[in-house]
Amino acid sequence: MSENRIQAPKGVPEYLPPISADFLAVREALIAPARGAGYGYIELPVFEDTSLFVRGVGESTDVVSKEMYTFTDRGDRSITLRPEFTVGVMRSVVQHGLDRGPLPIKLWTFGAAFRAERPQHGRYRQLQQVNVEAIGTDDPALDAEVVALADAGFKSLGLQAYELQLTSLGCAVCRPVYREILLTFLGTLDLDDATRTRAQLNPLRVLDDKRPEIQAQLADAPLMVDHLCTDCANHYAAVRGYLADLGVAFAENPRMVRGLDYYTRTTFEFVHSLLGAQSGIGGGGRYDGLMAAVGGAELSGIGYGLGVDRTLLACQAEGITPGDHTSCDVWLVPIGAEAKSRLVVLAAALRGEGVRTDLAYGDRGLKGAMKGADRSGATWAVVVGDRDLESNVAQVKNLATGEQTPVDLDDAVSELVRRMKGTST
Repeated sequence: MSENRIQAPKGVPEYLPPISADFLAVREALIAPARGAGYGYIELPVFEDTSLFVRGVGESTDVVSKEMYTFTDRGDRSITLRPEFTVGVMRSVVQHGLDRGPLPIKLWTFGAAFRAERPQHGRYRQLQQVNVEAIGTDDPALDAEVVALADAGFKSLGLQAYELQLTSLGCAVCRPVYREILLTFLGTLDLDDATRTRAQLNPLRVLDDKRPEIQAQLADAPLMVDHLCTDCANHYAAVRGYLADLGVAFAENPRMVRGLDYYTRTTFEFVHSLLGAQSGIGGGGRYDGLMAAVGGAELSGIGYGLGVDRTLLACQAEGITPGDHTSCDVWLVPIGAEAKSRLVVLAAALRGEGVRTDLAYGDRGLKGAMKGADRSGATWAVVVGDRDLESNVAQVKNLATGEQTPVDLDDAVSELVRRMKGTST
């Protein structure tokens, strides 16, 4: 390869046919449950004012302190490529006054988020997400709905080797009390200076330390679920009850620590057992207080982000092919210039009827053109040559059975539509 050839940046996955069909199918499967539950689409900027993420996500998080793509634009403003979606959704809701309208506000979106970190398998600098938010009520039934929508997306793909992990991170009443209890415990441990500094900013973050020597010391650490206030304990119990009623299986993980500081109460993560270190395929939680932190009303909310890239890897790990790898249903083969003129029009007419149609361009011979038909995955091939034009017919071949029949060219569109419908029934 030439040294002068420009390549994509490291850590940015690209999806080409036929795998791109699987990517699209995964994304649509993760979006579909939200559409079915009355959530509306919101389109967001890819970049925002840096202070939005600092205030919303949390200064102590790795996302803000290490992973954001931040730059100064021509107006000397600090701009950051979005590292996640929820804070941007909150900013948009507040800016456009949705928080002053009917509640709850139910929204979904999708697209790329950006993290400046060391690329690994399943850990990318540009990651694709499907995001869902339900804002305006702290009803535990809504928590269960949101969790169940995410679970439904994974189930619709046929995934089985994943687990929903669930916990509660408390609220503004019980969490400060637990924070002091945890800080007292951490003060008895043999921690390095950097870890002690992190503990002062957010002691929960220490529980997520992956180093074996730290985890060994945390074996007897106090847990948030054991120090919930009465309201939070009742809320958590209700969420678990609703999930059980919905048939959504879950495992409680009281040591769960998400990578964003705004989570409160219900917090969850979907973990896939076949993905190794990068096992999380999605997660989220409640974020009471986040809207107020970005200048809005004191409204509660819950949401999630599901990783399209990671979910595709999970499908591949389980041998699932969710996408349609065929590029068309009908493949047209013109033999000669006049036949091409007729089939170009026929192709447009078939596409107008919703039939995926392609044509063998490049004036290839019949043998080469039919190889293209095989590669396309088409069900039907339509061959027209000079003799066919004299008789005003097209030779329609079923590529699965090899059966070929002549069809009047004037009736070709309606006949192929009829045959496509017959194939799909």
